Amino acid sequence: MKREAPRSVNRGFEDDCITLPIDAILPLHALGKSAKSSRKYRQIVASIAQIGIVEPPVVVRNPDKSATWLLLDGHLRIEALKDAGASEVECLVSKDDEAFTYNRQVSRLAPIQEHKMIRKAIERGVPEEKIALALDLNMSSIRRKARLLDGICEEAVAFLKDKPCTNAVFDTLCKMKTMRQIEAAELLVNANNYSVAYVNAILAGTPQAQLVESSKPKKVKGITPEAMARMEQELARLQEGIASIQDSYGQDHLHLTVIKGYVGKLLGNARVVRYLAQNHPEFLGEFQTITEITPVEAASPD
Repeated sequence: MKREAPRSVNRGFEDDCITLPIDAILPLHALGKSAKSSRKYRQIVASIAQIGIVEPPVVVRNPDKSATWLLLDGHLRIEALKDAGASEVECLVSKDDEAFTYNRQVSRLAPIQEHKMIRKAIERGVPEEKIALALDLNMSSIRRKARLLDGICEEAVAFLKDKPCTNAVFDTLCKMKTMRQIEAAELLVNANNYSVAYVNAILAGTPQAQLVESSKPKKVKGITPEAMARMEQELARLQEGIASIQDSYGQDHLHLTVIKGYVGKLLGNARVVRYLAQNHPEFLGEFQTITEITPVEAASPD
């Protein structure tokens, strides 16, 4: 049996960064009026002042063959460098000139990732004061971020490692025992909801025995003990329902894929389509809806 030659992977960037004059870099969009007053901009300015550029701006060669470059990512960084009086910057050169595609692939720093970055810097001997200056945060915020995962089990961390959970979410998870933390993390991920309100609802529906302070009465602002008891029952039923769906999801998805393929072949026959249109137009509409289901809709349990 002849083996297929391994496929080459197309690289998204050129091999080396290049240093460019800032005046030769053309932004693809103008910054809003409030951009320079935003917290993000202040953090970038502080970071550049303390440790320089961490993430190089991304540019692409200008199609008009001029000596200019188009800026795909890093508009705030470039503006901060201009304000600091810099004349040039090291850039990453992209081979894709579509800014939307590039920005869609960028992975923003999640709270857990930020926590690990801060902890690693502290372990390497970087003073907390310098980290605070680089991130434009006060000392109490740095210490709180460094303690973000205190009391959180590894399994829950694995579920939430790249999710946009706030500090308050982890503060609430800390009130739960290990198994309940894992269940709560699964609920957050399955619902794709990482809000404080949702995690507080999970806390309200958590049985007393699954709390760290199981002997202390559970209190949630605005919720009576009777309402909490009902929420516990409803949440238990919801978890049973989710478990049932997860157990059958793979088989259901396979059935849907087979059905979609079969219906697609039927609708590829002009005589079948004509017969359905004349005699059962309601069926034809439903069949067409089935064939139009995208892979994302079919494969995502969310």
